[in-house]
Amino acid sequence: MDVNETLSQRIGLRIGRRRERDGQPAPQVAAVEAHTPWLQDLVVISGFSGAGKSTAMKLFEDAGYFCVDNLPPEMIRSLAELFMHEGSKVERAAVVSDVRGGEYFEGLARVLDELGSAGVTHRVLFLEADEQTLLTRFQETRRRHPLAPHATVAEGIAAERELLAPLRARADLVVDTTGLGAADLRRRVAAELLRSENPGRLAVTFFSFGHKHGPPRDVDLAFDVRFLPNPHYEAELRPLTGQDERVVAYIDRDGALGEFYDHLLPLLDYLLPHYLAEGKSHLSIAIGCTGGRHRSVAIAERLGAHFRDRDELVVTVAHRDVDKAARA
Repeated sequence: MDVNETLSQRIGLRIGRRRERDGQPAPQVAAVEAHTPWLQDLVVISGFSGAGKSTAMKLFEDAGYFCVDNLPPEMIRSLAELFMHEGSKVERAAVVSDVRGGEYFEGLARVLDELGSAGVTHRVLFLEADEQTLLTRFQETRRRHPLAPHATVAEGIAAERELLAPLRARADLVVDTTGLGAADLRRRVAAELLRSENPGRLAVTFFSFGHKHGPPRDVDLAFDVRFLPNPHYEAELRPLTGQDERVVAYIDRDGALGEFYDHLLPLLDYLLPHYLAEGKSHLSIAIGCTGGRHRSVAIAERLGAHFRDRDELVVTVAHRDVDKAARA
């Protein structure tokens, strides 16, 4: 059988042969659309090396999905065909396919098109992070980049970005894991892709960042708090972060922080239920100061604490740039 034969043709052919053995007329390939698939949900996880794909796959495994890591695209097609067979008992599956598949990875877009044509319900989860975060993660694990085994990690990330761009554009969910811990990533993905387990809940991420490190990506709301007193100019406070009560007290030294909360909290109290009623599953709220270490961190933490106990919300807090000044 030609390896480029579409999945729908292959499934239709198998059904046709089975019906011929049973004395029934073989259907046309188009008839496969009327066939109720045993595979109800297929999640394809991809993205940058070091962006958290293993953590995401573990989430789906814990949710009862059949999971396979490092699967070449052509094998995704074969796996889906196997699970679409009426003898299969697998209803939900998740696979990780990324640049470790080498030259075969370039065929992933075509395989996804074939899955759609065959009526296979599938979603694409794409994970990314900024370059500094990816570099740090590779340094911590002392791994070589799969696209640059004999070159620098930065060169591998650059090559990977070019290769992944078409897949990112067609993803159902793109998650930037910069500043996200494993637990926060699991909550974010669960809120978006496992919604049936948390009906009627809105996942809210309060995200701190520093303007001097660049604007945030993929945020719904952003608040600039550079008008508040800046602890950076106090030598004893500069090494600390907005998670320290001394920093918080300095920011609120003239009551400006409390006054800011008097305006911001009622605004969010008004907005969040409307986003929830609209059917939105995730809301990302960015708080930006100059360096992303003091004011934005303190406010993101305060907002997280304020909204965390609400039953209709799943709240996470992430800090993109809190460690950058310290490393410098």
